Amino acid sequence: MSTDAQIDRAVELLRQARHAVALTGAGISTPSGIPDYRSPKSGLWEKAADMMEVASIYAFRHNPQAFYDWLRPLLRVILDARPNPAHYALAQLEATGCLKAVITQNIDLLHERAGSQNLYEVHGHLREVVCPACHYTLPAADLMDEFMARGTIPRCIRCHHIMKPNVVLFGELLPWATMKAAQMHARAADLVIVAGSSLEVAPAGDLPELALDNGARLVIINFMETHLDHRADIIIRADVADVLPQLARPFLPSRPETGSATDRITLGAIGKISSSGDVRMGE
Repeated sequence: MSTDAQIDRAVELLRQARHAVALTGAGISTPSGIPDYRSPKSGLWEKAADMMEVASIYAFRHNPQAFYDWLRPLLRVILDARPNPAHYALAQLEATGCLKAVITQNIDLLHERAGSQNLYEVHGHLREVVCPACHYTLPAADLMDEFMARGTIPRCIRCHHIMKPNVVLFGELLPWATMKAAQMHARAADLVIVAGSSLEVAPAGDLPELALDNGARLVIINFMETHLDHRADIIIRADVADVLPQLARPFLPSRPETGSATDRITLGAIGKISSSGDVRMGE
């Protein structure tokens, strides 16, 4: 079956769905210039041991400087990134009522910036920093802008412990309330669209299986194979930034926005993103 025919079939499944949910992974943000974890040459990690040496909670507690040294260039990439057509397509599908929720494994805030409202960031986000010792939480904007400008690592104003972005490191539990809500949507779903995820990281990667066990249909849009390919109704091996706008187009009254002319965004601005996804500069 051609890619066009697969997309047409996915459109029909979406038309029939009463509770469609999208699950996105790193692959939806690679067209925005943010590297994924495992792609040859472009991935963040050459081997699994690299992850544990830098981006685990154990490594953070024992050598937070190494973590922040690794994080700084990645933050610069995230700040330079803009939502791509795949992010906008999902936001538009949600706005039309065709999509009930977007569940993402990404921390880059691009779904929010694209306008997604019913969004579940199961691996955390960069809006806040949290103290691993006393769990005090602060908005990340000013602290992380200071870090990017001068290399100043944020410290807790209560116990003076080094704080970390409110993202899930390896060895940490996922945010309970967010994950519970994501599981609720997975159980209620009659269609799950997996976009840019290899489904290798549990428990978020297990959500489509939860939906399948409750009778849902499954569409996978991903370059790499997944462990659920044999249960999928449709598998599209193509760029999500090409496929998702085609999937959304039949449901839209007009062509969706594809972003502003702004090339860069500060962490301060990210911290002031409104619920509509608009960036409010200088507030």
